[in-house]
Amino acid sequence: MTDQINVTRLPSGLTVVTERMERVETVSFGAYVAAGTCNEHAEENGVSHFLEHMAFKGTDSRTAAGIAEEIENVGGHINAYTAREHTAYYVKLLKEDLALGADIIGDILTHSSFAPDEVERERGVILQEIGQANDTPDDIIFDHFQETAFPEQPMGRPTLGTEPLIQDMSRETLMRYMRTHYTTANTVIAAAGNLHHADVVALAERHFRDLPALDSSTGFDSRYLGGEFRKEKELDQAHVVLGFPSVGYGDPDYYPVLLLSTLLGGGMSSRLFQEIREKRGLVYSVYSFNAPFRDGGLFGIYAGTGEDQADELIPVTLEELRKVQGHVGQDELNRARAQLKSSLLMSLESTGSRCEQLARQLQVFGRLIPTAETVERINAVTIADVRRVATRLFRGKPTLASLGPVRNIPGIAAIAEALAA
Repeated sequence: MTDQINVTRLPSGLTVVTERMERVETVSFGAYVAAGTCNEHAEENGVSHFLEHMAFKGTDSRTAAGIAEEIENVGGHINAYTAREHTAYYVKLLKEDLALGADIIGDILTHSSFAPDEVERERGVILQEIGQANDTPDDIIFDHFQETAFPEQPMGRPTLGTEPLIQDMSRETLMRYMRTHYTTANTVIAAAGNLHHADVVALAERHFRDLPALDSSTGFDSRYLGGEFRKEKELDQAHVVLGFPSVGYGDPDYYPVLLLSTLLGGGMSSRLFQEIREKRGLVYSVYSFNAPFRDGGLFGIYAGTGEDQADELIPVTLEELRKVQGHVGQDELNRARAQLKSSLLMSLESTGSRCEQLARQLQVFGRLIPTAETVERINAVTIADVRRVATRLFRGKPTLASLGPVRNIPGIAAIAEALAA
């Protein structure tokens, strides 16, 4: 029997999607909520992430320790994460323990107790997390980059929130946000592994019956503005992110941009790695990335370099951005295509990845996208497509974020002028 994908929309508005993978012995089960940082008002920035933490701190019938013990008693794994446009709660267990996983995920999303002492304890944990991020330059630089690209907008605010806002965030704010955004219309229940769809539907009906049946909420619109963030700090390296406005999930250029990112800075054979690290020895780490959103995206290049090498890094990088607009070789496009397809197909061997892909496709596109369709679209990208999207992106207004010994990093005006030449 082949793997099977099924979707059921319950009368409550809750969507349940499963993929049966009968050749594995495990299952992954998750609740994917279409709410994240981009849904937050300025005064509640960080509430999505705070709420994610609180989900594991006890329910009406389970203590925080009890939640962890129940999962680990059967050798399972439970976790969650907060992103800009969604929040995920998931478990991975042996197939015979699926009912337990569904029970716990349903319990923490519908019956969290928000005990005041647990709120205060977790507030301290999150403040420590913010402090750790601030002390990690190759982490916090991306927050500065995002904020500079989308200033004074939810899309530009840090997922963790800020220390003053977390200090003042009340239990009532957490509970109100959960009531507003954790609804049946806003949530997809997804499962993948050795399972039966009817069983998962029954578990979702039972354990998520108290999820509010309200209309779906949407995030705030975002508008890329770009600009420059520069902070001199005593560090061994200058951490730099140079970026541009990019495409969202539904843009026709989505796959050409993915291939551009891969051949430009997606691996050891990529142009940036070969030119900047291997030939010139300017960096230890350099790579490019494309971060798509529903209504746009960000394309970026990260590098960490020494103060003495900083004045050479940006000109070399800009030269590579100019070159890719003029010439792309068939061999390197084929190599990037192979990397992208292998990454996609390898991820399908993981029940967790399959589970998440199912949920995100339904939330972003409103439908499931067959793997064959994705491969076909990757295969259809031409050299002309890659050159065209390179010009589209790199002629846009740049964003530059730099942290550390940055006095030798050129300013944003010089970068824009060089790219326009």
